[in-house]
Amino acid sequence: MKTNPGRFFEDYRLGEVIAHAVPRTVSGGERALYHALYPARHALHSSDEFARASGLRAAPLDDLAAFHLVFGKTVPDISLNAVANLGYAEGRFLRPVWPGDTLRAYSEVIGLRPTSNGKAGVVWVRTRGENQRGETVLSYVRWVMVRKRDADAPIAETTVPELAPVVEAADLTVPEGLDFSRYDFALAGEPHAWDDYEVGERIDHVDGVTVEEAEHMLATRLWQNTAKVHFDATHRPDGRRLIYGGHVISLARALSFNGLANAQLIVALNGGTHANPCFAGDTVFARSEVLDKAVMEAPGVGAIRLRLVATRGHEDGRLDADGKHLPHVLLDLDYWALMPRRD
Repeated sequence: MKTNPGRFFEDYRLGEVIAHAVPRTVSGGERALYHALYPARHALHSSDEFARASGLRAAPLDDLAAFHLVFGKTVPDISLNAVANLGYAEGRFLRPVWPGDTLRAYSEVIGLRPTSNGKAGVVWVRTRGENQRGETVLSYVRWVMVRKRDADAPIAETTVPELAPVVEAADLTVPEGLDFSRYDFALAGEPHAWDDYEVGERIDHVDGVTVEEAEHMLATRLWQNTAKVHFDATHRPDGRRLIYGGHVISLARALSFNGLANAQLIVALNGGTHANPCFAGDTVFARSEVLDKAVMEAPGVGAIRLRLVATRGHEDGRLDADGKHLPHVLLDLDYWALMPRRD
């Protein structure tokens, strides 16, 4: 048999390291397509001149585009037979990705837990993306529910990893040379600096985007994500294609520009949950809450910790009385970003 049916839950072994196939060389095409698929317009990722004025050699690839590229490498080995991608933790963006860089990915299995019905199990992996020099550009943990091939197959010992609830501000990596001391707020699109945000503040990003079938499939193919649930309408009992969760993350992040235009670089993913499935025809809105702030050592740079919540429709609220996500919540993402500060 020469075709690959993908791994099932019973195929994983704790401590196994998987070297994912098909390295990907990044070009300006990824940037152009990313900005076409999402209303992405943060200045640092859009303009080489703006990036140079901020101490970088050119505009790096959007942080989430780099994340999607690395994530896509892992799908054939981790989530080809997934029921759902469940969450993220301990994500760190360690180096910018530039056009011309070649990325590849490795994952270590750090946790395994069967479901109660015996038909699937949850797999935790720590994935790192490396460039052509062997430097880690990003790393993260994710956990995914994967089908079993054989419901009667013996189950490995249950191991659930202990994960940090947040990446501490002291552990955030600021790109070498980044300098916001001469930041041009007019060119960036908003006057709001790090100093203007208060912990506990909530921002309604106002705008919405309706998800189109063709766009989400183009996006998922762009990242070479081969998960069946995103393409094959016969793979789910309801005959619907599930929208790739990363597509929702990028839509919400792009929508957050209206109110957070100066949150230029994502430097950590503290946690994230795809709370409910998203389908074509859903209209995505986004809100943010400021969770924390920290001063970075780089000139004029501050870090802001944000909770980004994407919803189906413009309904408010995140959790019900039992602490569970409400049905309209699509994404609940906790992340750190870098912003210019005035002091």
